[in-house]
Amino acid sequence: MSALTRAAREFRGTHTAGRTPEELRELVSHAGAELELAPAEVIVEWAVATFGERFCLTSSMGDAVLAHVASTVAPGIDVVFLDTGYHFAETIGTRDAVEATMPVNLITITPKQTVAEQDAEHGKDLFQRDPDACCALRKVAPLADALARYDAWATGLRRAETHNRVIAPVIGWDARKGKVKVSPLARWSDEQVERYIVENNILVNPLVHDGYPSIGCWPCTRRVAPGDDPRSGRWAGTAKTECGIHS
Repeated sequence: MSALTRAAREFRGTHTAGRTPEELRELVSHAGAELELAPAEVIVEWAVATFGERFCLTSSMGDAVLAHVASTVAPGIDVVFLDTGYHFAETIGTRDAVEATMPVNLITITPKQTVAEQDAEHGKDLFQRDPDACCALRKVAPLADALARYDAWATGLRRAETHNRVIAPVIGWDARKGKVKVSPLARWSDEQVERYIVENNILVNPLVHDGYPSIGCWPCTRRVAPGDDPRSGRWAGTAKTECGIHS
């Protein structure tokens, strides 16, 4: 057993329910330094051992890499998928395939309003007039509600994806949500992701191979030319680069 694995297991059995934000931040400060160079599986193992059922992962279903990594450590782990009402059919299909073929507890959450209800209250196609407001209503708020029962959650953020994510910590603190944010794949390169997909026969959203390396809602996602920034197809033609979930 490696020193990093032992470091992760030192937290086994820790009960986090009811801990104050200050106590959780203290936990982050210790674990972040210990696990910065740890394999993704060890990072997930630490999180599961530390938070138990108060830990989940979120997935936008661009691929099932993080879900696969987590399920090898903790079969039955909660995987939260946010159905905005604007997803590509391929994204919904990938979600269904993950649920059918992987040992995870897939939880689909939705905004408080349907697209039709939002159109009635805010006007049709809010995403065109105010994409920040649309993301706030259909992504940020429902995810915050869904994470209320958890103390920590894992994301598929990688530092190689965009300059805005270079500083993404492996174990971090989200002050806005008051929760521990775990990014097991933060240090992975694009090549590592591709190798893991091939070696483990991982499900990948078909759109990835059709010019969409970063997939969001269909009204705000465009194909990307080979060699361009993978996220340049998100909110193309605007200054917007993030939906607000990770900012």
